[in-house]
Amino acid sequence: MLRLSWTQPEDLLPHALVAAGLDGVDVSEIRQRWVSAGGSDVAAVNGATPVPAAEPLRSLARALLREIDELPVPHTLSVREPEQLAEILALAPASVSFAAVTADAASDRMLGAWLGRASGCLLGKPVEKISREGIRAIAESTGNWPIASYFTEIGLDPAVNAAYPWNRRSRPTSLVENIDGMPEDDDLNFPLIALDLLERIGSGFTTDDVAQSWLANLPGGRVFTAERIVYRNLLDGYEPVEAGAVQNPFRDWIGAQIRTDVYGWVSPGDARRAATLAWTDARLSHGRSGLYGALFAAAACSAALVADTVGQVIEAGLSVVPADSRYAAAIRFGVAVAESTLDTEAALDAIYAEYGQLHWVHVLNNSALLAFALTRSGGDFATAITLAVTGGWDTDSTGATVGSICGALAGASALPGEWIDPLHNTLSSSIPGFNEMCFDDLAARTIAVATASTTGENP
Repeated sequence: MLRLSWTQPEDLLPHALVAAGLDGVDVSEIRQRWVSAGGSDVAAVNGATPVPAAEPLRSLARALLREIDELPVPHTLSVREPEQLAEILALAPASVSFAAVTADAASDRMLGAWLGRASGCLLGKPVEKISREGIRAIAESTGNWPIASYFTEIGLDPAVNAAYPWNRRSRPTSLVENIDGMPEDDDLNFPLIALDLLERIGSGFTTDDVAQSWLANLPGGRVFTAERIVYRNLLDGYEPVEAGAVQNPFRDWIGAQIRTDVYGWVSPGDARRAATLAWTDARLSHGRSGLYGALFAAAACSAALVADTVGQVIEAGLSVVPADSRYAAAIRFGVAVAESTLDTEAALDAIYAEYGQLHWVHVLNNSALLAFALTRSGGDFATAITLAVTGGWDTDSTGATVGSICGALAGASALPGEWIDPLHNTLSSSIPGFNEMCFDDLAARTIAVATASTTGENP
């Protein structure tokens, strides 16, 4: 039996109830109708329940999802957290500026960004979905606590392995004993999609172009949560500008935040341009906090190529996000915890106390952890990616963004060999034309797009 995750109506409805509640929308009557009919209001953590609902219940779930879509969000929220770009930027702090760097430094830092993103992602891949407690148990059992290297199962206690099984897809390619280059991952596929868009179409690409690229280049089975919902909606005939808002309870999750590094890399030091490109992409699938995560990541990655400190990077990221938004609050919370006197475990406890009720793929908890890892590390690459993964939740995605930023700050030449050498300068991908690409080639192509943008050529 095929129980495809993140698409079954009876599985989407509990997530939609949660999402509406987080936005302050009263769905108590809808919840009561669902539970009275025999439905569960407990959201499936991994996206699908093991047994399909009977057809009457599935039909009810579809109807209730449509009803939730029609409920308005509170006016105060829509004012505080708009989704149109001009309104977003009007509520954001003043933009920041940076001095230019030399061509050699730019090249080194661009390569550092690509390599750092891959390394941070690779560290988090085998423990994605595993709880924070489970990650610690695995690391302690294999002599890797505090985390100081990629994970291994050599010496792993069978009881620990049984209690906290590896991510099924990642185990064969992401442990010390089997790493052979950077394996395929959606956290690297989406940057390739962005690079291809910019190379083919230029900075004038549209949200329609993003949708067409997904359909042409991404297998449906390699997109998840909000992106999978949009994929389904596009195939069902919805236009790209509306596809993300139809029965999509994952609009505030992390999916758009993992897609926008490249828009920052081709806009070094120009946070607003990076955010504009990111918004064009992210609006396909996300809204409010999920949308702001994409803008923050793009602006932060833009700054990371030219800034001196993680503080400057975070400031640049916040410069494109509404100051009173929940997303900005999550970033500020992570920074504050990092700057406190709490040790690592106590600091993570504080983040979990504030955001632990959210799903492990939600953007707010992961972004608070992102800000914590960046700030506490002071920009040190190894410290940043290991802190991000130690914190759990969406380990490969948060590890990737932290690695991207700190890799760009340091430059490839300064990144530790124990983290970079296993990548073998090679990326596997399911995106046509990008499999077995060299990272230095990807960096050169990204610089070419960035250079064309500054000289007035098409990209």
